[in-house]
Amino acid sequence: MTPKLRTLLALIAVIVPIDQLTKSLVVSSIERGSYWAPIASLEGFFRITHARNPGAALGLAQGVPVFVFVALTLVALVMIGSFFRRIEPHDRLSAVSLGLIVAGALGNLTDRVFRGGEVVDFLQFNLGLFIFPDFNVADAAISIGVALLLLDVVTHETEAGVTRKSVPGEKES
Repeated sequence: MTPKLRTLLALIAVIVPIDQLTKSLVVSSIERGSYWAPIASLEGFFRITHARNPGAALGLAQGVPVFVFVALTLVALVMIGSFFRRIEPHDRLSAVSLGLIVAGALGNLTDRVFRGGEVVDFLQFNLGLFIFPDFNVADAAISIGVALLLLDVVTHETEAGVTRKSVPGEKES
């Protein structure tokens, strides 16, 4: 088994269960639409809530049938799998990035399939100017994975641009 595959599988094995466990705890402990009061010291900045999102990220695409989200997730997973196959066996940063994205997608896909088409969101931050939309562990994994992937792409492009020597008389493309 290649290091990149071990990395991907390890992230899935850790993140999906944590995501589902935290969502189950929220569903069983916090009434829908309310929040957990014991975190008084963070009141005004952070709350653990119980929200449901039948739409896409940030509550967009409300009312779209659940099969559309399931189909889009499956298409995205196939595309990520295709990209994953092309990365080098020892490219850990890309493997971590894609592993986080896949684990997050699987966590939210599990919700869509087993929680009536809705995703459980429970982490809420009040940033002063606005309250950031509620999210969950899977959403955080996807966001971190995308940020790492962008960092990886920018880093590789920068390295390629710095190390490439121009040939006299060659036109820039």
